[in-house]
Amino acid sequence: MQNQASTPAPENNDWVRITSIDGYSFIVRRKIAKASGTMKSMLDMSSSYAEAATKTCPSGQRAIIAEKLIEYMSFKAHYETVGPKEDIPLHEFMERLPREIVLELLVAADYQEM
Repeated sequence: MQNQASTPAPENNDWVRITSIDGYSFIVRRKIAKASGTMKSMLDMSSSYAEAATKTCPSGQRAIIAEKLIEYMSFKAHYETVGPKEDIPLHEFMERLPREIVLELLVAADYQEM
């Protein structure tokens, strides 16, 4: 039997699954999923959440909303190390948002603590 104390902590390059309420799954790096405060808590190995053990987080959203949340989390993770003088092309991300989902996406982002 292996001692749990010697088990290394999961790396940010580990993969996790994010599921939508309409049956879609998205596989992303743990580092990307942790851009959401809610998912970061769910995936914390020291927590008692089942999501930490299964590496699966339910988004509670339709697939189109979950996809845009993941797209934003990827965008955020990519630009997190950019210096203050560099221009972050947020307009490029905003241009890809269909107007009919913006309100639903805003509510979902609030729930995900993003």
